[in-house]
Amino acid sequence: MAAPRRPRQDPLLHALGVAVISARERTGLSQEEVGFRAELDRTYVSGIERGVRNPTIRTLRRLAAALKTRASSLLREAEDRAVRA
Repeated sequence: MAAPRRPRQDPLLHALGVAVISARERTGLSQEEVGFRAELDRTYVSGIERGVRNPTIRTLRRLAAALKTRASSLLREAEDRAVRA
């Protein structure tokens, strides 16, 4: 029996994950601390960073606030990265 095929990862979600990781590392926070500040589970933050979760705009705004940035900044960085990929 063949292994199940994984769906192809969305380049924009992947780029958003990279942008979130970058912002989190700049602030020196762990995934757990970001999750606590944004009232999100750490595993959900991990899913966003891995590009397997598609956060709502409200979630993105909460995440950005926890990272001391703006949702628009995260999206802009993600769009720029996705275009270069």
